[in-house]
Amino acid sequence: MTLDHVGLSVADIDAQAAWYAAAFGLTPVEEGSIPHLSVRIVFLVDPARTWALELLQREGSVPGARYRTAPESLLTQGFGHICLRVADVDSAFEQLLAVGASPVMVPGPAPAPRVRMAYVADPEGNLIELLDRPGPPGTGMEEA
Repeated sequence: MTLDHVGLSVADIDAQAAWYAAAFGLTPVEEGSIPHLSVRIVFLVDPARTWALELLQREGSVPGARYRTAPESLLTQGFGHICLRVADVDSAFEQLLAVGASPVMVPGPAPAPRVRMAYVADPEGNLIELLDRPGPPGTGMEEA
């Protein structure tokens, strides 16, 4: 079993699709709708097609909890953030700030040894973790 994509409910699907495309080099490959639910969908994939983001906008939706810090997000149960593996956390952090992300946690050591991490928020306040883990998911946590 492998993760296929992450779904994210947004207020402005056109603006968010443009932002995620610019911020991460994602390409919209599918747009659709569920008319009886007043839902619009944009499916974006990374250039290597190793991960995807599905943006959904439903008429009448309201914002959920928004967090100023990553630890604050842990006070609410449920999905709290998207984590993307990057080659250079510091560079990715600066690149995302340059295209409109908000800083949440500056780059620094992660709980796993030899791993750096940072957090930003997209233009609607959704948390994005950046991580430079060298091995597969979970690598290093047993050493922490």
